[in-house]
Amino acid sequence: MTNHRKNKIFILLPDGIGLKNFAFTNFHKIGLEKGFDITFWNATPFNLETLGYKEIKIVKPKTHPFTDFYKKAQIQIELSLNIKRAKNKIYDSYRFPFSKKNLKEIMKTGIVHWIIFWNNSPKGVNRIKNKIKLHERKTKLYYDSLATLQKEKPTVVFCTNQRITSAVSSILAAQDLGIPTATFIFSWDNLPKGTKIIETDFYFVWSVHMKNELQYYYPYIKENQIFITGTPQFEPHFDEQFIVSKETFFKEYNLDLSKKYICFSGDDVTTSPNDPQYLFDVANAVEKLNSKCENLGVIFRRCPVDFSNRYDTVLEEFKDIIVSINPIWKNIGDSWNAILPTKEDLILQMNTIFHSEFVINLGSSMVFDFVSFKKPCAFINYDVVNKEFPNWSVKKIYNFIHFRSMPSKDSVIWLNSPQEMKSKFESILNSNSNSTVQNAQTWFEVINQHPPEKASERIWDAIEIILNK
Repeated sequence: MTNHRKNKIFILLPDGIGLKNFAFTNFHKIGLEKGFDITFWNATPFNLETLGYKEIKIVKPKTHPFTDFYKKAQIQIELSLNIKRAKNKIYDSYRFPFSKKNLKEIMKTGIVHWIIFWNNSPKGVNRIKNKIKLHERKTKLYYDSLATLQKEKPTVVFCTNQRITSAVSSILAAQDLGIPTATFIFSWDNLPKGTKIIETDFYFVWSVHMKNELQYYYPYIKENQIFITGTPQFEPHFDEQFIVSKETFFKEYNLDLSKKYICFSGDDVTTSPNDPQYLFDVANAVEKLNSKCENLGVIFRRCPVDFSNRYDTVLEEFKDIIVSINPIWKNIGDSWNAILPTKEDLILQMNTIFHSEFVINLGSSMVFDFVSFKKPCAFINYDVVNKEFPNWSVKKIYNFIHFRSMPSKDSVIWLNSPQEMKSKFESILNSNSNSTVQNAQTWFEVINQHPPEKASERIWDAIEIILNK
């Protein structure tokens, strides 16, 4: 890039999700090498200057009081429109129940339902979007954003997350000043959920599959507004410098060098309330295998935002088999969204994968993390009785739209009951999972543009195209 006056890029970080993709990968380094002048417009509590990055802090961003009502209504209406469009009620499963815990919450729910009643149509969604813009342009955050942009004069504002309402004001300020804006669809399951709150000039997606989804749910977005880049979240898996030796890793986390380890990757309590029982079943199967002269252990990696004690009983009962290696996320600040990922955890996750034989979980994207290392994934696929969550079922999870992208049901090993775990674990350990890994790799190529380690480069190339438009 030769024109240094044209290459000042603002990376808008409305929350901690963007840190993992854009601050802890090589994204920043590659951008600098390509000649970009990069500033993180940072609304997270994380201090990016400690990484040597230029940043401008957005301190305690506050949306308009009405915005949250309109956002909740917009999501509900978009899900209803998706049901009509697809003639499929599966979109109902993306709805979260409204809170009725006190009078204030009941009144808030009533307001959202009132907005839905008067706007339950495509035209209504547009009215809601315009209301959000109208109100956000009245906020202090909007005027602060205008002032920052007028002073700094970036040539592109790139938002790392499409669903955060606190980013709306800053994006609107950029658009009102004629600065091109773009956003990144940050997860493989986001688009069917109706969570695209931010309207930008350009959209960055993981794959052709995701581009087709974006145009299906938002037909007004044109082909030339979409860039297929992949996601940087898998890039570190292909950087061998972060891998430590087996001896080093096992010593640090008190693992037994004579054992092979299976990774059990936990979900949050909403996604998988029965995880403790599943972990029990896995450990029980391992115990039986060990009595038959196998020498196995289980590495338990909990969901980073699950600080509950729900696993304690199982961890104590199987303390000779399960080693808990907790994610290294940090609580920076006093709000719920101040629990942030760290670069150390990225390295820990890579080494956990590298030093495990395979992973077990309930339908998460860990299948792609493990296939990056040519290792298989087993999906739990049975229900257990849980009086606290009587209506929860694995069927709800695997009926989600994003699982339709799986080109072959044999992309994972299905654990359909606790009784078959033992034999299926034996089969995987005897290297009978090569075809599963190949199928998972094909699925990975559907979900994420390949080669996966070039995602940051493709994002910067796309930003350069925007600059030259």
